[in-house]
Amino acid sequence: MSTQQEVFEIISKQAKIELDTIKPESTLKDLGVASLDAIEVIFDIEEHFNINLPNEDTDFENGTVGQLVQAVDRQLAQKSANG
Repeated sequence: MSTQQEVFEIISKQAKIELDTIKPESTLKDLGVASLDAIEVIFDIEEHFNINLPNEDTDFENGTVGQLVQAVDRQLAQKSANG
């Protein structure tokens, strides 16, 4: 399963929205994810991948789901590089 699929599934489950409504260009706000739910989504993603996302990668208003996936991939790459 790709990072994108996993992130989309976490968002879908947490926000209780259909998986196929989530697109890489969607923002959490577009998807109707409230701020508190968005924080839960980020926590779930961090926990699932065992990473910490920097605050600049968690822009709920303007950041897209695709950018969130890229941020996760960056953190995973950094983590594997650091062993």
